[in-house]
Amino acid sequence: MKQVNLKNLCMILLGNTVYALAIVMFILPNDMITGGTTGLGIAIHHYFGLPIHTFVLIFNTLMFLLGAVVLGMKFALTTLVSTFYYPVILGVLEQMPAIQNVTDDKMLSTICGGLMIGMGIGIVIRCGASTGGMDIPPLVLNKKFGLPVSVMLYVFDFVILISQMLFTNKEEIVYGILLVLIYTVILDKVLLMGSTRTKVEIMSEKYEELNRLIQERLDRGTTLVYTQTGYLKNDQPMILTVVSNRELMRLNQLVQEVDPHAFMIIGNVNEVRGRGFSQQKVYKKEQIKN
Repeated sequence: MKQVNLKNLCMILLGNTVYALAIVMFILPNDMITGGTTGLGIAIHHYFGLPIHTFVLIFNTLMFLLGAVVLGMKFALTTLVSTFYYPVILGVLEQMPAIQNVTDDKMLSTICGGLMIGMGIGIVIRCGASTGGMDIPPLVLNKKFGLPVSVMLYVFDFVILISQMLFTNKEEIVYGILLVLIYTVILDKVLLMGSTRTKVEIMSEKYEELNRLIQERLDRGTTLVYTQTGYLKNDQPMILTVVSNRELMRLNQLVQEVDPHAFMIIGNVNEVRGRGFSQQKVYKKEQIKN
């Protein structure tokens, strides 16, 4: 358990570091606008001159306390690392001129910044943690008033973008909106990375042979779902299995070799949990020994 916690801690630190690098390398040098706590910090810096990392630290601390009171200490503990590490690493990286001004191209900065922000936040969330800051108000509103979290996240991001639009030109506004869209899409991709699988349903008169070969050649589990054909009303077991995307072609070739007339339904699933995927496989011989 300690190894798992240490691994998660390292990944949370990595995610926040990648997030901070994106801000220092691409967002701040090109005077771009963005959402979240950093975007709010950019607006506060423009109007009041308060350093961004200082504002982020103050705001994150206040949101941490709010989350602890309203959402409970268990949730607050998941945001503890990000709450204090992100503004610190942001302040440290801001003092390194070598990593700033990577490019003056606004479009390249938007794409690279969006990719890194989405990746950084995604890594943190995959570890079961939160980036804190502006993640907390939508959760508080959801608990108190039942407002949808996803909708409120977009509302807050939009308001933060508006606060920066007042001192930026139209072109930078477009880049800012594009940046938010990019890191939102990348965030979703990172959260699903490595967990997507392919579900295959096979209808065949040679289901017994196919069932055996899938288990032997592909080393994948199968389930026989007893169904009835719609036209002839024949009882026909259907094979249900889940394979990785790379195994799909091997499965398709296997089915074509045994029964070229087999009916197959193939679809993507976002996540699969259980033995052979999120847990270690257990074979019959091992179960007998135990």
